[in-house]
Amino acid sequence: MNRILFVCVHNAGRSQMAEAFLRHLADGKAEAQSAGTVPGERVNPIAAQVMNERGISLDAHAPKLLTQELVDWADRVITMGCSIDESYPVAITEVEDWGLPDPSGKPLAVVRDVRDQIEERVSLLLSELAD
Repeated sequence: MNRILFVCVHNAGRSQMAEAFLRHLADGKAEAQSAGTVPGERVNPIAAQVMNERGISLDAHAPKLLTQELVDWADRVITMGCSIDESYPVAITEVEDWGLPDPSGKPLAVVRDVRDQIEERVSLLLSELAD
């Protein structure tokens, strides 16, 4: 089973949405976790709202620190478009970056667009993993 780690600076929006989409769409064929280099205090409430629109709750999610154990657990590490290279608290040899805009502080329409981009990328990732 593939294990995917989604990483962002605050682990409050994009990486949380990606983790939730992968868990929701993978049908048990992949596992996901997310973490941040400087975790926020809580999940972005607008990110939680737009995920609820898709029937996916982030209520049980909380930002967590990126650790070496999480990196070692993962088969694949994906960053969300954050400039976090210099702030990695762990050793990561290979990272894929999705280059997504930060939804923090953005209007609902922008956060929905980011959510939709994440859903599309996660779907493509799962298709790739199934091949």
